[in-house]
Amino acid sequence: MAWEFGQIRAFAGRVVPLQLTETKKEIVRRPDIRNVVIIAHVDHGKTTLVDCLLRQSGQFRDTELKGERILDSNDLERERGITILSKNIAIPYRGVKINLIDTPGHADFGGEVERVVTMADGCLLLVDAAEGPMPQTRFVLEKALAAGVKPIVVVNKVDRPDGRPSEALDEGLELLAELGGEDQLDSVGFVFASAKEGYATTDPAVRTADMRPLLDLLVDHLPGPAIEADAPLRMMVTTLDWSEYVGRIAIGRITGGEIRPGQAIDLWGRDGKRKTKIAGLHVFDKLGRVPTEMASAGDLVAIEGLDDVEIGDTICAPDQGKPFKRLTVDEPTLEMVFSVNSSPMAGREGKYVTTRQIKGRLEKELERNVALRVEMIPGTEAYAVKGRGVLHLAILIETMRREGYELSVGKPRVIFKKIDGKDHEPFETLRVEVPTEAMGPVMELVGHRRGQLEELAQRGEYSLLKFLIPSRGLIGLRTRLLNATRGTAVIHHRFESYRPVEGDVPCRANGVLISMLGGKTMPFALFALQDRSDLFVPAGVEVYEGMIVGENVRDNDMTVNPCREKKLTNMRASGSDENVILKPPRDMSLEAALEYIEDDELVEVTPQSIRLRKILMKEADRRRVGRNQR
Repeated sequence: MAWEFGQIRAFAGRVVPLQLTETKKEIVRRPDIRNVVIIAHVDHGKTTLVDCLLRQSGQFRDTELKGERILDSNDLERERGITILSKNIAIPYRGVKINLIDTPGHADFGGEVERVVTMADGCLLLVDAAEGPMPQTRFVLEKALAAGVKPIVVVNKVDRPDGRPSEALDEGLELLAELGGEDQLDSVGFVFASAKEGYATTDPAVRTADMRPLLDLLVDHLPGPAIEADAPLRMMVTTLDWSEYVGRIAIGRITGGEIRPGQAIDLWGRDGKRKTKIAGLHVFDKLGRVPTEMASAGDLVAIEGLDDVEIGDTICAPDQGKPFKRLTVDEPTLEMVFSVNSSPMAGREGKYVTTRQIKGRLEKELERNVALRVEMIPGTEAYAVKGRGVLHLAILIETMRREGYELSVGKPRVIFKKIDGKDHEPFETLRVEVPTEAMGPVMELVGHRRGQLEELAQRGEYSLLKFLIPSRGLIGLRTRLLNATRGTAVIHHRFESYRPVEGDVPCRANGVLISMLGGKTMPFALFALQDRSDLFVPAGVEVYEGMIVGENVRDNDMTVNPCREKKLTNMRASGSDENVILKPPRDMSLEAALEYIEDDELVEVTPQSIRLRKILMKEADRRRVGRNQR
């Protein structure tokens, strides 16, 4: 449907007059669309809420919506129970098309949030009825307000026995005021909901039949997309998708004009303008995309046929539009060194093992992961890969290994900056919720890593502790906190600011056991080692010289022989044939391995295995380096 500017236009049964003057272009809003981004802290129920809205929309058969967390289609998302990539869906309600954008809640994936909030005019701020606003809630709301979106507050999980919905709502409104939204407090909409039970209500004491109160709030309270009535075509590319058939797919919101398949456009990239043509055009519908012959200002679209398009590029009408200011996100705070796998087992399990293949994969990741930075390390064939945190980079590594890549990864390091001639390092806000009786070990561990207690509050049998801690101190801290509190601690952190460098942060307290030769581990050898170590490998697996097979009980590294067999003779003695009972080895996940290693160690990552090793595999080389460093 073409736009007829300057006349009376009808959208979804409503009449909107567009009064234009020669001196001023009028900004109007489309009433038939709501572009809404859902933002919240991790595990506050964003994806579950979207599932509920999809099921109650009446647009799907039961067989189309199987399982839970329908939008978490990525294998890693389902395994970890977190959202990693933002996703778009569309739900019709009361003659209005509601485009919902689900976003990650974890701080390490803040780059996804920063990109997609620019496509929305309103945001649905989700707050847990028991926990209230958490560290990432502040981050995502701050980005949403900076993008100019109008918020509504949804207090989710009101069915929790420990829920305090009214207090959680007050805390959410206080956070909104603190972040500069004071002028919106009188008009901000709110609703209480239980996405799990499938209802929303304006009174937490009254249970309704469905989610209609929330949908009504979305339609009545949030604005439609703002459009400039007589502007030419203009759109920023905020997301990229990929198809084996058509290549790159550019996704974004049209802010002015119309677009059609086959239309000629100007594409403004990093290196200036070039002319090209639209091959295919899709709009979002339900869980997917459908082709369309025309889309206009306010629509979220997916465009095919634009080779080499990047996130942040601007699509304009030929010789008529100006590019948007290029999209920027917060800088990375952590880096790791990626290099080829150089162990004796290299190439046995992986499909892609060369530097060229790793480089190509990292360059492909840069196209859609705007929070990532990759730099070649001069004089080497290794790459410094920079991201928001250990989880951010661990997800990339895990994805690569599942695609068939082999690589070696070095110890995570924080990125220092020079500010006013002085070294500064990233600091983060650390929030720990723990049973009060386990608070002591938390205070000790965090204090040992230069953490400073800023707030302490009681909530029933739990204590809420808020620290300011250098990012260096967070590496490996999560595992230690969970061990010290027997898994009862709930830990969240987010980037706070760059501050002057603190003193040294203690490194790993224990040394490691290093295999002195290659071969298969033997039960007899491991049984002799397990009393003075915590083993990482079971019996019967292949190891190599320089591979780390366990953690020493002392603070020094020790070279051992895990392949030693029992010598058989004709002599027998009492006790010599005792049963060999081995303790289960410590299971090292990818994140645990990355946080565990020290500067002289690497994590060897293959499609089937995660191994720890020394950079210098021969003991003589390690001793020589040790003597030179004295």
